[in-house]
Amino acid sequence: SGEEQSPCLFQFHKDGFLVLEQFFSAEECDSMRSQIQRIVAEMEVPPHCRTAFSTREEEQLQQQGSSDYFLTSGDKIRFFFEKGVLDEKGNFLIPKEKSVSKIGHALHAYDPVFKQITHSPKVQELGRKLGLERPVVVQSMYIFKFLLAVTPHQDASFLHTEPLGRILGFWIALEDATQENGCLWFIPGSHTNGITRRMVRAASGASTCVEFVGSEPAYDDKQFIPLPIRKGGLILIHGEVVHKSELNSSESSRHAFTFHVMEAKGTTWSKENWLQPTPELPFPSLYT
Repeated sequence: SGEEQSPCLFQFHKDGFLVLEQFFSAEECDSMRSQIQRIVAEMEVPPHCRTAFSTREEEQLQQQGSSDYFLTSGDKIRFFFEKGVLDEKGNFLIPKEKSVSKIGHALHAYDPVFKQITHSPKVQELGRKLGLERPVVVQSMYIFKFLLAVTPHQDASFLHTEPLGRILGFWIALEDATQENGCLWFIPGSHTNGITRRMVRAASGASTCVEFVGSEPAYDDKQFIPLPIRKGGLILIHGEVVHKSELNSSESSRHAFTFHVMEAKGTTWSKENWLQPTPELPFPSLYT
């Protein structure tokens, strides 16, 4: 079980990632999956997904609605849809549960099942083994992964801290993740080169809500290695390691729950990050 494993911290610092098989039990995975089914069953389609496009102005309002929906999702449980699954009235063109690409970004704070997983004793113990002194949870997401590939990126591009190296991702496979259904791929050791690209909040009045500063280098496909992992496995992801996932070419989904932790001791969270703590939800401590 997860308790006995002393994670090879050396391996994590060398590669920028660490695979811990069977960290969570099948029961824990199933409880997250059934909870997400309940959440999706009760889901309301957000207003910005429901307006029929007509004038340019309304289209801009819709984009604004969609960006506000994203920018203010840090302290809420919100739904992000695959492309082309809703008609302009907000009706589903495919089964509702296959329409959502992800749910974020505060499941860890407001949903009892995901909160319990995020703060589970095993996770807290792992944080202590990693030497985290004041870890706080900054965001969480449930990822359905029916189709989409995720291009190579570093999490610190989106969750920037001063100094760097203070962001850690916990990625939990709720089903077996294979090369066919879109497991994660990493470039080992790529967490030591800093970051070249950042996503920042755009100046108010800009046409988009966020913009990218800098550019993503061209990565050599041959450098990536796949990390298939079984249901219940945990992948620890250094904030600067380069990773991606390929298209899911299988018939099955690839559900995962992921959350990000920041070592808050001696760390500044960038005011330019899209995600900001709010008075309603300051970043909660990982340790309880």
